Amino acid sequence: MIFTRDIGIDLGTSTVIVAVRGKGIVTREPSVVAMDKNSGKLLKVGMAAQRMLGRTPGNIIAIKPISAGVISDCDMTERMLRELVRKAAASTMIKPRILISVPSGITEVEERAVIEAGMQAGARKVYLIEAPVAAALGAGLDISKPEGHMIIDVGAGTTDIAVVSLGGVVQAESLEVAGDAFDAAVIKYIKRKHNVLIGDVTAEELKKSIGCVLPRPDIAPIEVKGRCLMTGLPKMVSINAVEMEEAFSETAERILEAIQQVLENTPPELVADVSENGITITGGGSQIWGFDELVAKRTSIPTRIADDPEMSVAFGVNKSLAGLNDMEDGTINIARKRQMR
Repeated sequence: MIFTRDIGIDLGTSTVIVAVRGKGIVTREPSVVAMDKNSGKLLKVGMAAQRMLGRTPGNIIAIKPISAGVISDCDMTERMLRELVRKAAASTMIKPRILISVPSGITEVEERAVIEAGMQAGARKVYLIEAPVAAALGAGLDISKPEGHMIIDVGAGTTDIAVVSLGGVVQAESLEVAGDAFDAAVIKYIKRKHNVLIGDVTAEELKKSIGCVLPRPDIAPIEVKGRCLMTGLPKMVSINAVEMEEAFSETAERILEAIQQVLENTPPELVADVSENGITITGGGSQIWGFDELVAKRTSIPTRIADDPEMSVAFGVNKSLAGLNDMEDGTINIARKRQMR
C-alpha cells in the first residue's frame, strides 16, 4: 500500500483532468456536478452530470462550478474535487499533496479560493502552477534556460498568452475570450443572420467541423436544426465556412490583439528568442482551422500547434509533480509579484 501520493489537477472551465505521480493521467471528466437541491446531496460528477444539463427535473440541478478558468461556485468545486481526489487517492493512508493549474491572470482572492477548495477536497498541501508554464512543459518546451518561449493556451473559458523563461512567466495576458466565446459567437451570428436559435452543443459541433478563421474553400456546408425566432417552430438552416469565418472574426481579433500586446511588453532580447523559437499554441481552441496560420501571419513568427493541445496543461502538471519538493505551497500572488518587478 502507498502511504502518500502527489496529485496534479488541470482545473479547466470545461474539463478537469487528474494526474497521479508515477501513474500519469488517471481521470478526465467534464467540469459539471449534479445535486439534489432539496437534500443538498451530490448525485453525479463529470460525464454523468453533464448528461443531465438541461434535462433535469425540478429537484435536480446540474452546475458548472468553474467559469473563465476560476471558481465561481466554491461549494460545488470542493465537492467535485473531493470526489475526484477520493478516486485518485483511494489506496493512500496519508492526505495527498495537490498541484493545481490556474490562469496567469488569477487574483490573490481567486488563488485562495482554489487553495481552499483543494484543502477541503482532502489535500495535505496545495500548490499552484500557472497554466502557461504547465502548457509549455506539456508541449515539450525547455523553459529552464534563460531564453524566451511564447505559449498561447486557448482553453474553454480563458486564453492565456505568456512569454516564459527560466521556468517562470516573464510577461503574460489572460483574457476571458476562448473556446466558449467562439461558440457564443456562432450562436449570435446565426440568430442575427438566420433568425434561428441554436444550442451550445450545436454551436460547438459547427466550430469543430467547419469552423475557421481563414478562408476554407474545400469544405461542404452543414445543415443544423434550431428554433425559428419568428414562429417558435424547429427550422433547418445551412451554414458554410464563409459564415463561420465571419462569425469568428471579432473573437479571433481580440486574441490577436492580446498576443501583440504581450509581445510589445516583452523585453527585446526575449522577443528575439521568441522569433527564433517560434510560438506554440495549446488548448482545444487552438484546433480551430487556420488559427496557427493566422497567428503566424499577424506576428510574422513561425507558429505551431502542440502535438496533443487539449492535454498539454495536464501533461505539464503531471511533469511538475516530480518537483513539488522544490515548490512553495500556498498562493503565488502573481499580480503582486509583477508589480514588484
